[in-house]
Amino acid sequence: MDDAKADATYWLTRFAFLRLLGLVYVVAFVVVVNQWDPLLGSHGLLPAREVLDDVAASHGRGLLTFLRLPTLFVFDPSDVAFRIGGYVGLALSMCVLLGFANVPVLAALWMLYMSYVHAGRTFYGYGWEILLLETGFLAIFLVPLGRLDPFPRSTPPSPIVILLLRWLIFRVMLGAGLIKLRGDPCWRDLTCMVFHYETQPNPNPLSWYFHHLPAWFHSFEVAFNHVVELIAPWFVFGPRRARHVAGGLIVVFQVLLILSGNLSFLNWLTIAPALACFDDGLIMRLAPGRMREWLEMRSRDAEETKARAIAVRALAVVIALLSINPVVNMLSPRQVMNTSFDPFELVNTYGAFGSIGRERYEIVLEGTVDEQATAQARWVEYQFKCKPSDPVRRPCWVSPYHYRLDWQMWFAAMPGAGTPLWLVRMVAKLLDGDRAVRGLLAHGPFEDRPPRWIRGRYYRYQFTRWGEPGWWRRTLVGEYLPPLSADSPELKDALATAPEW
Repeated sequence: MDDAKADATYWLTRFAFLRLLGLVYVVAFVVVVNQWDPLLGSHGLLPAREVLDDVAASHGRGLLTFLRLPTLFVFDPSDVAFRIGGYVGLALSMCVLLGFANVPVLAALWMLYMSYVHAGRTFYGYGWEILLLETGFLAIFLVPLGRLDPFPRSTPPSPIVILLLRWLIFRVMLGAGLIKLRGDPCWRDLTCMVFHYETQPNPNPLSWYFHHLPAWFHSFEVAFNHVVELIAPWFVFGPRRARHVAGGLIVVFQVLLILSGNLSFLNWLTIAPALACFDDGLIMRLAPGRMREWLEMRSRDAEETKARAIAVRALAVVIALLSINPVVNMLSPRQVMNTSFDPFELVNTYGAFGSIGRERYEIVLEGTVDEQATAQARWVEYQFKCKPSDPVRRPCWVSPYHYRLDWQMWFAAMPGAGTPLWLVRMVAKLLDGDRAVRGLLAHGPFEDRPPRWIRGRYYRYQFTRWGEPGWWRRTLVGEYLPPLSADSPELKDALATAPEW
């Protein structure tokens, strides 16, 4: 392929983008299949059906209700529908990962995942959910209408959609940078990374080592963060070489975040639109020699149809109009992060870690089979699958997978957060021996027989120092939940009064 022509085409860019998007969709739907029932099923911690039935009772189950709350499950909120949707989404995701993507497949994936996000409430209230929806929607306009072909001759990658992907990564990165500058002062005095590795939601094993790097290196990390999030985004629209450098910095930054923590599939997904900074001329240098000739043959005389050209231009107009509110939000001194301004989450505003915790607190749940819940009873700790609990247990490495309960436990442990309803329900279900909810936790005590009592204790956690045994040191701060039994008045009161979040 002629070098000048390759510099202006995006066949390999699209190929890499769709494979990575397929991987993220696979992970997202594996999470649905594994975790939806105990978290949001009809007998889960926050049944999605409760809200969907309330909406239907007020507005019916028709098209207008769907437009108000875009989720297919407003028509059928049964556990069977949720389960079928999860497996259909997983199968379609595998198709995209393997290279078979067209408009119906990607449109179905976008619609299905949006349906889970809008039904999932608290457990689906993260920024990467709307980022996946926005990225997945743009991907629909990159693929052929019907053919399942990784390199369809009749559908060359649209430069306009590539530009819209750059607009997306621009907002993701700049929004994250601005929220930091306007938020915690440690981002301005370059000290945030001194605390971040220890206090982030779910550290991984390398987080311990990153935490113990010298203070000057942490200051360098924050400065590098500002370069990537505040300066590099402007060059994604720049000259070719500048665009390549900006895209490279963003990708390297996301890889470093993957290595240093468990932020679900956020960083993997962020790399996907960043790939739009690269073109065939650059990517071809990494491909085998014969790939150039093969791609030249496949792309020769490829031309966008008039119908697709009209659709892509209409998309650009819609994105431009819907971008007004996100841009106003980014420019506002009261910037809000990870927010949608339209019901379908087509164009959103993003941000992450506007504030950094200085101390880490954890809720530790303990159970006992003893008759009386006294200090002399034999209390045994529940272990979560990923979040810190046993101080000697090595931190997990789970990204791009995501344990949604563990993440919510991090929020619940923040000082002054209160005790949410889902946590009280979890205690009640553990006391009742609910096997599905017990499966959300790590293997351990009370697998075959539920405890008589459960209590919650509140600890401060700190990474151990060099030479100390284990991974964490912890200090008991106080009681989080008093001892509760299945028939205790305190449990009934908590179930009736706890906030839902």
